[in-house]
Amino acid sequence: MDCTIRTMRPDEMEIAIEFAALEGWNPGLHDAACFHAADPGAFFVAECLGQVVGCIAAVSYAGCFGFIGLYIVAPAWRGQGIGRRLWAGGIARLSGQVVGLDGVPAQQDYYRRNGFSLAWQNVRFAGMAQRTAHTDPAQIVPLGAIDFASLCVDDRRIFPAPRETFLRCWIAMPDATGLAWLEHGRVAGWGVIRRCREGHKIGPLVADRPAIANALFVALCESVPWRDTVFLDVPMPNADALALAQAQGLHSVFETCAHVCGAGTCLRTPTSLRGHDIRTG
Repeated sequence: MDCTIRTMRPDEMEIAIEFAALEGWNPGLHDAACFHAADPGAFFVAECLGQVVGCIAAVSYAGCFGFIGLYIVAPAWRGQGIGRRLWAGGIARLSGQVVGLDGVPAQQDYYRRNGFSLAWQNVRFAGMAQRTAHTDPAQIVPLGAIDFASLCVDDRRIFPAPRETFLRCWIAMPDATGLAWLEHGRVAGWGVIRRCREGHKIGPLVADRPAIANALFVALCESVPWRDTVFLDVPMPNADALALAQAQGLHSVFETCAHVCGAGTCLRTPTSLRGHDIRTG
């Protein structure tokens, strides 16, 4: 079969996002540009008979931390070794780095056979955006009003490597709202909500204390249409985040498993809101 693994062209990012949508992953409307900006050479496609039939992302952050994502082969082309070739290319690009991925539970054996260990489980929660009569606390300000360098410093407390280029795109994307909580002149919490194929997703959402996370969650939900579906991806070890989801009346709709290879240098188990960002989904 005439099948080539090659670097993805910028105009093909939308094909990968459409693959993700067909898998039920509910990507954001403007995710493609930010993902590509993070590491333009990280995206690969499988092209067979002139048609893109699969893709994978192998994004490297500062040569320290890599993440495998968008690993998809179109259903009609599965079982022909295309996925293995995509996987080999992505893993080779991240050689020597700590590598993470987020996969469906059914693929755990595959990732284990390829050297990955289960790190924790994630749950996607969903609920409806509500309107409240309260006034947002004075500490909540638009994320764009925060000094970007300060935001990047705060992000390094929750993410294992610098990702300034990604963040600059993420917080400025269309159809999205970013908010921060300022306390004594410093960022004590922040979050972004963005429009997706279905509803809106919140992520990241980080905070020093549960009360700040709850206030930001409410304010972010109030920025989208009333009773629109809102999704929140939560690492299961994060007890504070689980409590927030329960308090907001969210229900579980999807599960994934976080895996890691080469751990021990820069990954942390997400046991608190500040210990790990609630996932970008």
